[in-house]
Amino acid sequence: MTNTLHRYGDAESFRDDYVVFAMCCRGKNDQGALPKLKKFLEMALEFKPVNLGDARHGGALRPCRKLNPLVHWRRDNTPDFRAVIDGLDTITTAAAVFDNREAAEAFLKKVREADLGLSINISTSIDGADQCCHAAGIRRHSVGYSLGFEGKTEKLPEADVLMLSTMCGHGMIAHSLARKMVDWVKEGRRTPEQAANYLTRFCSCGVFNPTRARRILERARSKRS
Repeated sequence: MTNTLHRYGDAESFRDDYVVFAMCCRGKNDQGALPKLKKFLEMALEFKPVNLGDARHGGALRPCRKLNPLVHWRRDNTPDFRAVIDGLDTITTAAAVFDNREAAEAFLKKVREADLGLSINISTSIDGADQCCHAAGIRRHSVGYSLGFEGKTEKLPEADVLMLSTMCGHGMIAHSLARKMVDWVKEGRRTPEQAANYLTRFCSCGVFNPTRARRILERARSKRS
């Protein structure tokens, strides 16, 4: 089970979205797990992730309390992967996000060879996860399906907003913020890359995929009326 299970979209929409988690179980394999989690993140760097994160401190782009509004025009948006790895100071869930299947497959092969003794979870389309497991020589242990939304679905935001906001597993990207970024991109006030970076900073677990976000925002801009 993973908090990324409810990422909104059809299978095709996850063609550039692969989240690989490492986690441990209290009382089972948590003794000495911290250096193993750090090693997991270190190994991911070789395969050029688009985000790294842990569930306690966030991802490679983070907010800061010491900045003023003018920083939006000159802020450095380079992901700080080293800060994520060095800042991992307690046992939690570690995640690496990739925007292509080849990188995710190669990373999983390396994780399997390292035999860290941690539980590994892949979050993407069912077919994409199956292909990753096959490439790494792993038999899939289980699978989780999201049943989607039920009830008064007419009150839900539009699809683009849902796809952006549900990329934070802890719900820290508000629908209103995602809609605002879509509107700003349509109006030419921000580029898709700038808007994606803004949204990435609000994800408290570091599993937001800026590549997928840019694609969603670019598509929204092309639909501008």
